Amino acid sequence: MARTAIVTGGLRGLGRAMALGLLGAGHDVVAVGHIAADVVEMQALAGTEAARLHCMVADLTDPAACDAVLAAAAERFGGPDILVNNAGLTFTAIDPDRFTTGPRKFWTLPDEIVQQVMDINYVAGDRMARRVAPGMIARGWGRIVNVTTKLSTMTMAGSVPYGPSKAALEVATEVWAKEIAGTGVTVNIVNPGAGANTPGMSAVMREWSATGRAAKLVEPEEMVAPLLFVVSGAADAVNGFRFDANTWLHDVTPEESARRTGRPAGFEMHPLRDPFAPPA
Repeated sequence: MARTAIVTGGLRGLGRAMALGLLGAGHDVVAVGHIAADVVEMQALAGTEAARLHCMVADLTDPAACDAVLAAAAERFGGPDILVNNAGLTFTAIDPDRFTTGPRKFWTLPDEIVQQVMDINYVAGDRMARRVAPGMIARGWGRIVNVTTKLSTMTMAGSVPYGPSKAALEVATEVWAKEIAGTGVTVNIVNPGAGANTPGMSAVMREWSATGRAAKLVEPEEMVAPLLFVVSGAADAVNGFRFDANTWLHDVTPEESARRTGRPAGFEMHPLRDPFAPPA
């Protein structure tokens, strides 16, 4: 069944791949980005399916812009039935020199950078989810899909403010899933599971990956298979889980892959530990 999907950060990188994947699966798609030049390229990539694609340039840190995205989706296609919260600022956007000079310490970061990252990586997703949820609940079906990151990335030294912003969205996923359970709407996570080969990835990291000095980068198209499962009817009972593209299994059914690779969203509680004992 065709649905209407909104993909934020949908004009390039992971978002573009997911938007095109949803389009290829027969869904109508509103792809939202922040660079006008990306619209032309995205529409060209859609080819014969371009009539079911609506591209928008919007600043999702502005509540009015979020309202405009929802209004455009409803006017063009109806719904929306699917929200993919993918828009975000990456490490390289925050600190372009981190892979050559090392990451900046949290106390050296200016207020405006921290605020901007939190506004885009978490607040915009929260704002969009709060706007789409009532309609989804009223229709008795919906999908909210968040893109966070590896748990170890969120908490590693040098991750501020990217890690905390993604941790907020991770925990929000767990909370939203609990609160929306039983309505026909689900909230899940689809992640790359490792560094992704996107425009936001540093050229240094690309070189390191190509030469084996860093892990193989995940191609954006690898996000499509777990995403299409999560938004399908087969996932009606799947709520509050995370699925990583780099561990998704392609030689079994999507349902079996989900059983083998899915993990609960959020953070497992750590066992009690003597605060004066040395780290394990």
